[in-house]
Amino acid sequence: MVISEQSLKSDPYPYQEKIFIFADPELLSEAICNALVTDTEAARVSQSPRACMCYVIIHTMQAALGEGCDISGLKASLQVMPTSNVEHWFRQVVAAVECAGNEASADRGQHAARLEKIYGAVLSSLQAGDAPLGGLQGTPLPNPNISFHLWTEDDQLWKELVLFIRPLSQSCEPDCLSQDLDNFEIQDIISDCECCEQTRFSVLSTDSGIERDLPTAVEEPFAPCSAETEQSRLHRKGGIKKKPSPLESVAFLQAGCNSPGVKPPAKLQRRPGIPPEPAAPLQRLHTARIVLLGDDRILGRLAQAYHSLRKRETRRVFLTPRLNLQFYYIPVVTGQPNTLAVTDHAATGQEELCEVARYLSRADPWYESNINTLCHVIPKLATMPSSPSKHLVTDLFITDVIAYYVRMGIQPVCFQVYAVKIFFNDPAQEPAEDVFLTELRTQVQESIFHRELSMTKKKTTLDGPGIDLTVTYRKVVVSDRAKELAMSLRSTGLVMKAIPADEAEDLVCLNVNITEIIRINNLSGRSFSAVANRLKTRNIKIRSTEQRPFTVCLDKDSRRAYRNVISVEVSPCLEPSYCLQKTRTMKFNLHETEDVGLVKYMPKSLLLPINTFAGVIQ
Repeated sequence: MVISEQSLKSDPYPYQEKIFIFADPELLSEAICNALVTDTEAARVSQSPRACMCYVIIHTMQAALGEGCDISGLKASLQVMPTSNVEHWFRQVVAAVECAGNEASADRGQHAARLEKIYGAVLSSLQAGDAPLGGLQGTPLPNPNISFHLWTEDDQLWKELVLFIRPLSQSCEPDCLSQDLDNFEIQDIISDCECCEQTRFSVLSTDSGIERDLPTAVEEPFAPCSAETEQSRLHRKGGIKKKPSPLESVAFLQAGCNSPGVKPPAKLQRRPGIPPEPAAPLQRLHTARIVLLGDDRILGRLAQAYHSLRKRETRRVFLTPRLNLQFYYIPVVTGQPNTLAVTDHAATGQEELCEVARYLSRADPWYESNINTLCHVIPKLATMPSSPSKHLVTDLFITDVIAYYVRMGIQPVCFQVYAVKIFFNDPAQEPAEDVFLTELRTQVQESIFHRELSMTKKKTTLDGPGIDLTVTYRKVVVSDRAKELAMSLRSTGLVMKAIPADEAEDLVCLNVNITEIIRINNLSGRSFSAVANRLKTRNIKIRSTEQRPFTVCLDKDSRRAYRNVISVEVSPCLEPSYCLQKTRTMKFNLHETEDVGLVKYMPKSLLLPINTFAGVIQ
């Protein structure tokens, strides 16, 4: 575990792990962000590769030799030893442990004998009897490699994962690459990694590709191209030239394949009678543990980023076969919400902003006692004045809790991501497609035009507040049979909840609450009452019949609000790789509606896994 967490060089165990902490600066206070930065930096300074290698040696020796291990003498010997010697004995210890694990009939005595031989060689530099046996001692576990990131860009998660697999220093010039990161563009097909901008021409080729058609080679000096020849070339004019980011280039991505777990590409050779050697399968040597700090709004951004990442991997596979991706969530709510939290719908309280954390706490009591309690602890620690008598390195509470969570939380809880298609009242405006994880909320939009406002007041006087809606949905029944229903009503708004109120309920189900306005005629006049309609569905369509617009807010985040909406369609988000394979299958079987072939065995829905200690049975 320490070898992978610290990315120590080891041929028998070439795995690497890294913890990425993401926080939204618009959702957390500056004091919390500064405290997290200080904590992670202090944890990084307090350890070194040499100290981690010494930890592996000491811990392994003590576990194998027990009371016969002189911990004090071993520490003293390693402390005065050169770093090159420490690396040598570290490799010897790792090789001995790997050898014991690979043997079919592993003998503990042989394993202890190997380590005892290494132990004696390490202590040979000290004089015998210098330090008595001190018995078993506790060896502190070093903190893992942690980096803190303020989530300011939509594609920042994908960028950090690519750089983790293939650092910039191993591919192209760092200066050129750092400038190109600011001008990041998505492009499906890129031929080269261009660190510098160059003029590109489309040249007409007359080469047939047949060797006998080649002209006889003549020794002639090379003549530069004349102006007329240069003008005769086919080249583009007046177009917009986009400079691709090095992170998107094929050369950059292929450079990431040259890792210890991937066989380097050989030259194209064909020998008669010898079959080609099969390519070595890719290994997931890297593990990225993504820790999200915040409320449900940052999880909504995570669902967006994860969906975008899966779409990228469908177009060009790079991260999937090489990276093991794990997600973790620590709820953090400030005591006094900022301006952004206030501008969101007023009914949203602090508890309602952490619906995912409440669900995980009900499903996993260990998550409730160890992680969910940090919701208000982290803001308090961030505002507490630090004691001048204590050193910065000695107080790493937040880092220790995160390290414990990512090491022990290995059971995922999968949440369904929902896709929404939004149509606007302007026919010239293209429909918007988005995803959400926790909630979709609609409200009647107030008209800004005087004519529409006067008509709205007359309509409200006659029919009551709200707008007329047509709701078409597929009802969820126990038999799981499709049952299409439609209803027309007058409503002031609705809320779709994707997180169930009880862990026993289905996670792949939307709980829709529609506020319906009912007109009541009596002797005293006309009155209106609001009634809550509740329904369960997975697919729903909502449309304004009188073309009056309404607003749509996703995942309780006012930054993800859409105005001038007249229709929305919500359904479970499909896995992008499934959609691509389904499209390919439909090309050959136009009349086939069911999943056949490879599509039948592919995951259909896009699920977002969040790791806990116990998980839930799904």
